[in-house]
Amino acid sequence: MKPSPRLILLALCAAPLLPAAEKAVAPKAVPYAQILGPIRLYDGDAPGALGQRPQDIPTLTPFPADAARKTGASILIFPGGGYGGLAEHEGTGYAEWFAARGITAYVLKYRLGSAGYRHPVMLNDAARALRMVRAFAKRDGLDPAKVGVIGSSAGGHLASTLVTHFTPGKPDAADRVERESSRPDLGILCYPVISLLEFAHSGSRRNLLGDNPDPELVRKLSSELQVTKETPPCFVWHTVEDKGVPVENALLFASALRRNGVPFSLHVYEKGAHGLGFGRPEKPAPPWGSQLEHWLKERGF
Repeated sequence: MKPSPRLILLALCAAPLLPAAEKAVAPKAVPYAQILGPIRLYDGDAPGALGQRPQDIPTLTPFPADAARKTGASILIFPGGGYGGLAEHEGTGYAEWFAARGITAYVLKYRLGSAGYRHPVMLNDAARALRMVRAFAKRDGLDPAKVGVIGSSAGGHLASTLVTHFTPGKPDAADRVERESSRPDLGILCYPVISLLEFAHSGSRRNLLGDNPDPELVRKLSSELQVTKETPPCFVWHTVEDKGVPVENALLFASALRRNGVPFSLHVYEKGAHGLGFGRPEKPAPPWGSQLEHWLKERGF
């Protein structure tokens, strides 16, 4: 019997990290079973690294799509945690959901404020990861024009920052990963931190920017102020009951998408605490998963 992708992942989770992202994007296709386990984003030390601790090494962990349902799409996942931690249920939990629906998923371990990092390190890790996922899609016969991002809470802020601050690739770059665009083809924002102004989550802002950030930088990283007509389509959900991140964050972002003519799907539920993800028996989540699945089908993902 052929082992499931999940069993293969468990068997290989202790495998050493690939020494170089360039090797991970070799011209010859590499079976997923050979790359499962964390993949380093950078060859050698990451730019701006403060050491060689695990928290100084950003990585991607792949979750192959169910072969029988493979859609050709890929998703890059940014777990939440206030830029101070990474929530497992918003990382691996999401990845398994997408993989079961035919979408190849990657969970990003990005560097955090709790480890001494500040902007733009988090955005740089996110952009590098998106370029890698697009390069992997080309290598593995997937669609490089169907690469989305999903983030929750502070991970939602990181996703909203990437969908508003992407850059084109450098066609002549020696590093093939850097030849790819960092623009996601869609964004999924779950109870996201969006604004760093009136409705900011103070802990996320502090971990991202420090105690006394430049007011202009605060505005630059308030994503409701950075939406343009080039921002990709977005699915946004939040709850009115959320006491961690006010629902105004989602409403402000959706309003900005509307003003700029960007397609979006907004879902605001009355009930639900912050950080639910897909929920658990004692704390069920709203039905955002089924509505997201419908939206992804509408968008050809």
